[in-house]
Amino acid sequence: MTDPIADYLTRLRNAVMANHKIVDIPASNIKKDITRILFEKGYILNYKFEDKGPQGSIKIALKYHPETKIPAIKKVGRVSRPGLRKYAGSNGTPRVLNGLGISIISTSQGVMTDKEARKLGIGGEVLCYVY
Repeated sequence: MTDPIADYLTRLRNAVMANHKIVDIPASNIKKDITRILFEKGYILNYKFEDKGPQGSIKIALKYHPETKIPAIKKVGRVSRPGLRKYAGSNGTPRVLNGLGISIISTSQGVMTDKEARKLGIGGEVLCYVY
């Protein structure tokens, strides 16, 4: 596998499209950071890091509307990829749906959302967007 973040996003997207309650994803530090951000912003219900095996895994409980069963994650997409890296400066961080969605950025101070990076005045590699 050449792009583990794309694999993470694809597993998440497929689980949402299939209306699964829980998705199990192989763990890495950047995937843990992305999962933490998705939880803080309310896109997933809960998560759990398991350290079984050499790599470990992340169990993510997906979030749906209680009555209509509409998922909280409408769309998730990869921006920067191994073949074409996308970087944004402190004033050029992308806004998703005019601020209704989030873009996740890897900066020198860690992985954070576009709003946090804009507030701190730093830029970095734009990993993905979620809305």
